[in-house]
Amino acid sequence: MDKFQAASLFVRVVETGGMARAAESLGIPRATATTLIQRLEASLGVRLLNRTTRRVSVTPDGAAYYASVASILTELREAEEALSRHATAPRGRLRVDAPTLIARSVIVPALPRFFAQFPDIELALACNERHFDLVAEGIDCALWIGEVGSLVARRVGYLYFATCAAPTYLAAHGRPTHPRELARHRCINHFSPRTGETVEWVFSREGERVQAVFPGHLALEDENSYVSAAEAGLGIAQMPAFVVKDAMERGTLDLVLGDWFPEPAPLHVVYPRSRHQSRRVRVFVEWLAALIGDHDGIQLRSTLPKPRHDPREPPRGTP
Repeated sequence: MDKFQAASLFVRVVETGGMARAAESLGIPRATATTLIQRLEASLGVRLLNRTTRRVSVTPDGAAYYASVASILTELREAEEALSRHATAPRGRLRVDAPTLIARSVIVPALPRFFAQFPDIELALACNERHFDLVAEGIDCALWIGEVGSLVARRVGYLYFATCAAPTYLAAHGRPTHPRELARHRCINHFSPRTGETVEWVFSREGERVQAVFPGHLALEDENSYVSAAEAGLGIAQMPAFVVKDAMERGTLDLVLGDWFPEPAPLHVVYPRSRHQSRRVRVFVEWLAALIGDHDGIQLRSTLPKPRHDPREPPRGTP
């Protein structure tokens, strides 16, 4: 038995969550993969996987073996890269997940510069608001908004939000001057794709903090639909400041409660422990951190256009 091949297969089984997917990714028959794992378990004298007709799960011994072997295989790949003639040019496939709005508006427009610098990297970029199991889905790294739990992570910046509405909505319903007045307005809510719960709105100004779920006729999960709903005049919304900036410059959205900014959310790049030393991951994370750090719309709330005051609007504060 080739223990290196068997160990590599075992790592892929854990990372893909199944024998068939692991075998396919390595280009070997499933029967061969099953035999290799059985021989590996026999040579180690322990059971690494619990197998049923529907799923494969890792035993406690298997989890410990995976942590050690995955790290060794990563170090081996790094050593090979360092010795190869392509050491200065990371290469290979990189699977990345990012929130839809940031992927579309920030990452994708900058990719020509990334590929000019790293032409041998093949990027598979998925747009998701959900926090998937990185190991099970074979994700090398992901950009997450908010907290990350116990995963290996690097904070690359903060995402600032602003409250806004379409000029048509403000003309019909007035402009609130305090967050508590939102209780008398129509708010477009956002619900978490992970929990299904409506996300609270949080405002702060000079030591005063307002946190609540405000009434509304519409709650959305998809970020693109959220922007469209606000521009259609369906209510007042909170969304990333870089989106508001572009929409306000087009005149489709107007800033509301401009001196009551929601608290920023941290932006983290997260990755499985077996990936954190990958050269491809390292260069991408460094590039992404620099991209976010230099992005005017994400970092500089002060660049938001001033609110428009349409003379057709009712007096300020009138619901």
